[in-house]
Amino acid sequence: MLSNLQRLLRYRSLIHALVMRDLKARYRGSVLGVFWSFANPLLLLMVYTFVFSVVLPGRFPGIDENYALFLFCGLLPWTWFSSSLTEASNSLLANGNLIKKVLFPAEVLPIVAVIANMVHFFLALPILFLALVFFASRLPTVGELLWFPVVVAVQFLMSLGFGLGLAALTVHFRDIKDLLSNGLTLWFFATPILYPWTMMAERGPIFFELPPLGKLLMDANPASHLVISYQEILFWDGPYGHWKWLLFTAILSVGMFFIGYALFDRLRDSFAEEV
Repeated sequence: MLSNLQRLLRYRSLIHALVMRDLKARYRGSVLGVFWSFANPLLLLMVYTFVFSVVLPGRFPGIDENYALFLFCGLLPWTWFSSSLTEASNSLLANGNLIKKVLFPAEVLPIVAVIANMVHFFLALPILFLALVFFASRLPTVGELLWFPVVVAVQFLMSLGFGLGLAALTVHFRDIKDLLSNGLTLWFFATPILYPWTMMAERGPIFFELPPLGKLLMDANPASHLVISYQEILFWDGPYGHWKWLLFTAILSVGMFFIGYALFDRLRDSFAEEV
């Protein structure tokens, strides 16, 4: 497995070419082309601003006036994460013609899915930064921005780990695509994206006299710590204070990456036959 990991560095040009192919294919035949990478998040932000300012105001005291921005800070990284897992899980089946080539490194395909969605995440960030300045007069401090690439790196590693494992399993168990779709929906609502994480932290016991169940579930959810980190860096005022949980999530992500790659490496010999 370690030798295969070392060989990944040799495939940098191949990964770059496949990422560019994916980005071009996504907007092939479109008049506006890559401009949609900026237009889609802008339109989404406008819709959320209208809905939560006009249709459903007053849901969360303290952030109502900027709730759309709060939502956007969590929704953008979640979109990267969920889209990466969905596309990575299907990447081997969708590229069966490449898998059957003897010398083609199959692990490149889930990696391309994660990187391509990361590019869309980065393209949407300028819209978020401009909205923060215009609507909330808020820009992250230098100290907060230093943590931003760390959060991105942790999410990238976690997405790779999940993506590699799901890609390998989906080749043998096609039901995983449907299970993943429903699982991501549940995971989305279990992650503090639509609501502030403080709601979970402050809510009282639900089923037993221990720390609040919502708090326990949130702490056990690695995606929560990524989303909270983005929200603290981009939206909330004050120093970034979630770094301990982020470091814990980083360790978990490293473990997840090696588990996912080990599973992928173990099953790789069966891919050509199954696709």
